[in-house]
Amino acid sequence: MPDAIDDLFRRFGKAFNKADVEEIAACVTDDFEWRLASGARPSGTVLKGKDDLRRYFGDGSQAHREARYSDARIHRAGDKLFGTFRVTGTDAKGRPFDRYGIDLYELRDGKISLKDSYLKADGA
Repeated sequence: MPDAIDDLFRRFGKAFNKADVEEIAACVTDDFEWRLASGARPSGTVLKGKDDLRRYFGDGSQAHREARYSDARIHRAGDKLFGTFRVTGTDAKGRPFDRYGIDLYELRDGKISLKDSYLKADGA
């Protein structure tokens, strides 16, 4: 029988694939931090809190609307969790993409408090 962490990540993944921001928000802490793979370096764009999360998903121009995540697996390493995945889709400029990525997660009080995202670089 799956445990609470498996259930949490199953809910989170399904919500993420559907861009269901309220279900995503239900899986994260109020002070959730998401370090995106893109954006200002070295840490990428950082979203803090549920309001930032809602703004990000509410912006129809975001490329994640055209993304599909698959081959997702969660790996436990002590008090950290790593998620590996494949993402395919079309970017904001209409170009197809197919990349692998990894997320580092931290949990607190049964919810996700940190999602630190990394993607393989574009091949250009």
